[in-house]
Amino acid sequence: MKHDTEDSPVVDIAYLARSEHRVPTLVALTERPRSRSELCELTGVSSSTMRRTLDEFDVRLWIRKDGYQYVTTRLGEAIASGMEDLIERVETERKLRYVWHWLPDEIGEFPFETWSELTITVAEPNAPYRPVGRFESLLRETTTLRFLRPEVALMDPCFDVLHQLIDEGVDVTLIDRPACHTFFLTTYPNRSSEMMQRDNCTILEHDDLPPYGVGLLDECITISCYEQDSGTVHALIDTDAPAVREWAKSVYKTYRVGSHYVEPQKSVE
Repeated sequence: MKHDTEDSPVVDIAYLARSEHRVPTLVALTERPRSRSELCELTGVSSSTMRRTLDEFDVRLWIRKDGYQYVTTRLGEAIASGMEDLIERVETERKLRYVWHWLPDEIGEFPFETWSELTITVAEPNAPYRPVGRFESLLRETTTLRFLRPEVALMDPCFDVLHQLIDEGVDVTLIDRPACHTFFLTTYPNRSSEMMQRDNCTILEHDDLPPYGVGLLDECITISCYEQDSGTVHALIDTDAPAVREWAKSVYKTYRVGSHYVEPQKSVE
């Protein structure tokens, strides 16, 4: 069997991508020599299918036979590594495409390596509160909280956790829109008033905040993707990537300077 070296590289990429077992087979052979039966068990394909795959790999000089086992050549190792990188890039892109139009422009300017460090939790029809649940889990471990547009932190059950953290002495600063503060002050007057009386809780207002939220939870950064009109949380992004952390600190500092204090007595209705 002869492989046409004049084919476009896309032909080989397409060959690997057409069946889901091919890339895992090649990657598995970079880890250690394996027999055909081992590869069949690993990938769940028949012996005849695996034989044809190994023949194609052999024609391309990606593998060689060592007794009853197979092992990759250096060419095969390079292809396996490249395909793993490509799959990782596509997986990252598939996650980002659903939240791309909600993201700050600056996030889109970061290199791929930074994108790959983002954990993206998206609300789904059968699990609309997944982003809220993700934020709650992060909030429980926080020892210092600074938050620009903290609506997600003020939703149940996050609000209960926030109240508990403030009661335990965690330093909290929240910067939000006046309308948002009015809503929570009137909806939860007792707890809001109690929180605002604490020395470790600072409530600030700003009249012109971005459409997204930025939370600094110790070393963890969160970006809340809100629906423009309702404030529904469509997605939560969290990361400890240094580049995102520096960006978040800069954004927070900019709006912090332009904010003003909310007096505690405003919570009394």
